[in-house]
Amino acid sequence: MSFHCPSTSNAALRTAAGAVAAGVGALAWGTLVERNWYALRRFEMPVLAAGSAPLRVLHVSDLHIVPRQERRIQWVRELARLEPDFVINTGDNLSDEDAIPSALRAMEPLMAFPGAFVFGSNDYFYPKLKNPLRYFDDSHAKGEEMGVGRFDVEPLRSGFTGGGWLDLTHRRERVEVAGVPLELVGVDDPHLEYDEYDTVSAEAASRRGEVAATLGVVHAPYTRVLDAMTADGADAIIAGHTHGGQLAVPFYGALVTNCDLDVSRVKGVSRWWPGASGVDSTQRVTVGPDARSLDGSPLRTAEEIGDRFDVLEAHTVRSSGVSHAEESARQRRRTALPSSKAPDDAAWMHVSAGLGHNKYTPIRFACRPEATLLTLTARD
Repeated sequence: MSFHCPSTSNAALRTAAGAVAAGVGALAWGTLVERNWYALRRFEMPVLAAGSAPLRVLHVSDLHIVPRQERRIQWVRELARLEPDFVINTGDNLSDEDAIPSALRAMEPLMAFPGAFVFGSNDYFYPKLKNPLRYFDDSHAKGEEMGVGRFDVEPLRSGFTGGGWLDLTHRRERVEVAGVPLELVGVDDPHLEYDEYDTVSAEAASRRGEVAATLGVVHAPYTRVLDAMTADGADAIIAGHTHGGQLAVPFYGALVTNCDLDVSRVKGVSRWWPGASGVDSTQRVTVGPDARSLDGSPLRTAEEIGDRFDVLEAHTVRSSGVSHAEESARQRRRTALPSSKAPDDAAWMHVSAGLGHNKYTPIRFACRPEATLLTLTARD
């Protein structure tokens, strides 16, 4: 004989119905409300030489514009009312084959102010629908691997430079902003492995007292570039790409960064220095009978180095040795040190959660789209 308990069955049904309703509600909120709920963030970063006047820098990133997104275009245009001293655009402006005119229209009022830019992967390649679970193991296709068309990026580039902005693709430049001398250094997109920082590597002019600060500008904040810039003495780094995780867990935060940066630095202001990821990628060790690791223990093969650091992939052997920069993204995120452990001379870093999203994933949750007004102040 069996017994049926109606109250238990009804409770299970109510729980399941509640879970479904919550999921539908969250989906509706993320797709209809939050992705259009733009926020202006404000932060201070004490990176200028003592005695320097404050500078207001507007950071915009990851516009991912589609021509029909008039609300986003107008919100960005209205940012000109802030009258910043300088504008930095860290790329991924496009999310549609016909988006370049819309991107230029959105940025047009901001080009009334001096500025600089770098490009991201979505300025080079058309968007594509991807499996979001692939972002958890870094296995999603990038660039040519996606099998999509390429943007003719030159109209976008010429539109920005014609408006007076500096193209920082593999360039190191000096500018004077509101009477304050700055050095800017940028690279092409590390997410596509287009970065060639060694072509612009040099001691930061701020270390020699020739400018008030050296700012590194990059789309995707991969740790190999962050390490290299800060090893040269960059006082601040400005980046985008992460979307702040795009889909975050309330009261917990982001789950992914779409690069090898740890989730604690997925958006906002933090500190960075060579080795903040747990391994200093600027350090190299040679491979051979007498090779030694940084702790003095012997290293003979790339596989041995991989085992020594408990990584998922062995390092790549190069003619000049083995670079710690080849460690897997997962290992770096696992070993990253918090900003509270930063040395006194660590750089400041701002990562924008960005303004948009891939047009095939029109959702944000617990991570509002944003632009940021950074106030650069003098160091104590």
